Amino acid sequence: METRALTTRIRDSAKPVVRWGLRHALARTAVRTAAKRGDLQARLITQAGTTATAGLSGLFDEIRAHGPLLKGSFAYITTSHAAVKEVLTSNDFQAGFGTVENAFVARLDAWSEPGHVHPVERPSLLVTEPPDHTRYRKLVTRVFTARAVENLRARTEQIAAGLLDSLDPARPVDLVETYCSLLPVTVIAEILGVPEHERKRVLELGAAAAPSLDMGLSWRQFRAVDSALASFDAWLRDHLDHLRAHPGDNLLSRLVAAKEDGVGLTDQELRSTAGLVLAAGFETTVNLLGNGIALLHRNPAELDTLRREPELWPIAVEEILRTDPPVLLTGRSCVRDTEVLGVPVRAGSLVTTVLAGANRDPAVFTDPGRFDVRRENARDHVSFSAGRHYCLGAALARMEGEVGLRALFDRFPGLTLLPGATRRGTRILRGYETLPARLRG
Repeated sequence: METRALTTRIRDSAKPVVRWGLRHALARTAVRTAAKRGDLQARLITQAGTTATAGLSGLFDEIRAHGPLLKGSFAYITTSHAAVKEVLTSNDFQAGFGTVENAFVARLDAWSEPGHVHPVERPSLLVTEPPDHTRYRKLVTRVFTARAVENLRARTEQIAAGLLDSLDPARPVDLVETYCSLLPVTVIAEILGVPEHERKRVLELGAAAAPSLDMGLSWRQFRAVDSALASFDAWLRDHLDHLRAHPGDNLLSRLVAAKEDGVGLTDQELRSTAGLVLAAGFETTVNLLGNGIALLHRNPAELDTLRREPELWPIAVEEILRTDPPVLLTGRSCVRDTEVLGVPVRAGSLVTTVLAGANRDPAVFTDPGRFDVRRENARDHVSFSAGRHYCLGAALARMEGEVGLRALFDRFPGLTLLPGATRRGTRILRGYETLPARLRG
């Protein structure tokens, strides 16, 4: 028995090492090597962690100059708006980066899979395909309706006002810590039915798990993310058990009870959905708010326009999403031989669709580098993806962005950002780590 227990411990301790090696260490080395050779996709990946979206525009243009799709060292890559839309909406492509062709590596990868939910592991909606995706999303969308989100507007306004009341206008503040993170985490916590005394923990777990979408993590980063995801999964198990026994007036309680033809979501699917709601509905909205504050501060004439014409706020949020989107890119794998805008793509090929690059395609957006709260086609951005994997929380993010930004600038019209702002080191999720500000100008 002792020998068997020891073998089990060794096996369990080896799995994270293998998973990190396959998904991060090898990728990290390969990307660095390719970047030195000038590979544009590798250069984008390496620069994304330290460069603001506007600073990547030159790379977006360089990639786009090669046509609808550029064949890189690891995958096709595109910053063409038309190509991105076609790939994301085509049935010839599926979410994620497919399966590993090498049989031994594939078995090793499957053996090392984590025992906890992960945003880009099945059964996450991000990577599930029909028919499971159809059943899964139908149940989720019955709960997360546009009406349900709009019903949260008044509560979101109350939360924003309360947070702004707590700020001392005479003292400098970090807006990410005191506002941009607290507004969406409070809204999401209420959606998930999280008790107030546990919201700080959810906030910490969400922030720690944010790099889970990235590849090429260091061992230290990987272990921190893995630990955060495992802790969140354990918390979710207990939380769902509580909601089953004591359902509340929140969307997650309704999702627990939702059924289609008498069948509801499994426990793992419920935990995956709740985790995705936290990651997509919290982390990305923190970035939307921070990016929006920075853009409006850098463009005071546009902010003045919004003060004169507040009915433009919905367009302003779309323009923020276009100009500095919370998500840089997403990936698809080709399931059958096809073409994308005349470029042949073989089955098994990978395609990286750069959402931020498509949002700056001059073929769609006039003067794409200019921030314009009157831009008539700002909503044509692809920041929420497209097709069957269009972001489930898009309506919620738009509402929170509009409410949160308008409340902040209405309350503190003299708001001034101070030196020392830092961007997050994550590559896929794009936003600010800190935004020092003086509230009274």
